[in-house]
Amino acid sequence: MNLSFFDQFTSPCLLGIPLILLSMLFPALLLPSPGSRWITNRLSTLQSWCIDLITKQLMTPLNKNGHKWALILTSLMILLLSINLLGLLPYTFTPTTQLSMNMALAFPLWLATLLTGLRNQPSASLGHLLPEGTPTPLIPALILIETTSLLIRPLALGVRLTANLTAGHLLIQLISTASTALLSIMPAISILTTIILLLLTILEVAVAMIQAYVFVLLLSLYLQENI
Repeated sequence: MNLSFFDQFTSPCLLGIPLILLSMLFPALLLPSPGSRWITNRLSTLQSWCIDLITKQLMTPLNKNGHKWALILTSLMILLLSINLLGLLPYTFTPTTQLSMNMALAFPLWLATLLTGLRNQPSASLGHLLPEGTPTPLIPALILIETTSLLIRPLALGVRLTANLTAGHLLIQLISTASTALLSIMPAISILTTIILLLLTILEVAVAMIQAYVFVLLLSLYLQENI
């Protein structure tokens, strides 16, 4: 029983070949194909409005130098948003429930923001490790603590996204299993459980969008510290 609950987090395979890359690239099929006109239909209009809104939200805390990252951060936001939402559909796979994928996204981008700060303003970037006015006896311990908190940032990004999505998927499967099992024994309780399941599904849609936004927003805040 426990193994079947976690089967949804295993990468789908075809002839022994993992299809995680295909499941990651599939959301790109939802994007409009390039044409001779900027706006071709209402779906393109809605997508353009969403992309513009996402870009404005992400670029708000950044200064002018950080706007060079608009394409990377917006593309990452759309990728995570599409994967998280598609993973809520039946018989689908959510790559963002894999810690390895989330770390592969978080670590290089966090490292890029860190190296950007060390290249453009090394004194200010290193100054974050030691706040002004720190007592002399506390300097070694504080530097060690701040360095640890800096290095743990990509791990926190990946674990946060993985844990929230995994917990939501498990809870949905547990409640749906209980609803099916109670249908023949206690129909009234089964109907009540189904209503709770529908409400939980709506909540998971919100969580999927919020977690994608939080992941990219934290990256933009890390970038703001270094530019």
